[in-house]
Amino acid sequence: MTIFLNYFLLFLIYSILGWILESAHIYIYTKKFVNRGFLLGPYCPIYGFGALIIILYLEQYKDNILTVFIMSMFLCSILEYITSYLMEKIFKARWWDYSNKKFNLNGRICGYNALLFGIASIVVLYVINPFVTLLVGKLSTIALYIISIIGLLFFLTDIIISCNIINTLKTTVNNIEIKDSTIEIRKAVKEILKNNHKIFQNRIINAFPQIKLESLIKTKKIKELLNHKK
Repeated sequence: MTIFLNYFLLFLIYSILGWILESAHIYIYTKKFVNRGFLLGPYCPIYGFGALIIILYLEQYKDNILTVFIMSMFLCSILEYITSYLMEKIFKARWWDYSNKKFNLNGRICGYNALLFGIASIVVLYVINPFVTLLVGKLSTIALYIISIIGLLFFLTDIIISCNIINTLKTTVNNIEIKDSTIEIRKAVKEILKNNHKIFQNRIINAFPQIKLESLIKTKKIKELLNHKK
C-alpha cells in the first residue's frame, strides 16, 4: 500500500509540474495567465501519467541516455494519442489539434511535441525524479496517508465537477461539423458563455483555445451570431 501511495504522490507532483509548465508556456506567448488543463485545479494528469511511465519503464535504461530519449518520445506520444482519442470519444470534443504542424498523426500528436517529450523525460529521469523520490521517501507513513487521502479527495472532486461542466457545455451545443466554420462556432460559443457569465465554462474554452466541439448550436441566438459573422 505504501508503494502505491508513493506512486500516487509522484503522479500528483508531476501533474502539478506539468500544469506549471503548460501555463508558463502559454504565458510566454500570450502574456496572459491561463489555467491550463481539463481540470479546474492546478494539475494536468497526462503529465503525471507520462512521468510514471518514464519512471517505471525507462529507469532500467538509465545508463543509455539515447535509449531513454527515443523510447520516451515513442511512449509519451502513444499516451498523448490515446488521451486525445479517448477524450474526444467521451466528451465529443477535440481538445487539441496539431494538423497544422509537420509530422503529425491525425492531428493528435506531432514530431515537435515528441522531441519535447524526449527532452523533458531526460530532465525528469536524471534531474528531477531523484530529488522528488528522495523527498517523498522522507515522509512518515502517517504523513504519506494523510497527504495522499487529501490529494485523492481533491482530485476526485475536481474530476466530478469538471465533467459536470463539460456536460453542461455539451448541452449548449449540438452537432458541430468539424470541417465547417469551427473557428466561428467556437467564437460564438465563447461569446454566449461570457454573456451568460459561465465562469468555469469560459475557463475550459480559454484553456483549450483550439477546442473543436462536435456539435452545432441550434438555438436562434447562435444562428444569429453566425449569420452576423458571415
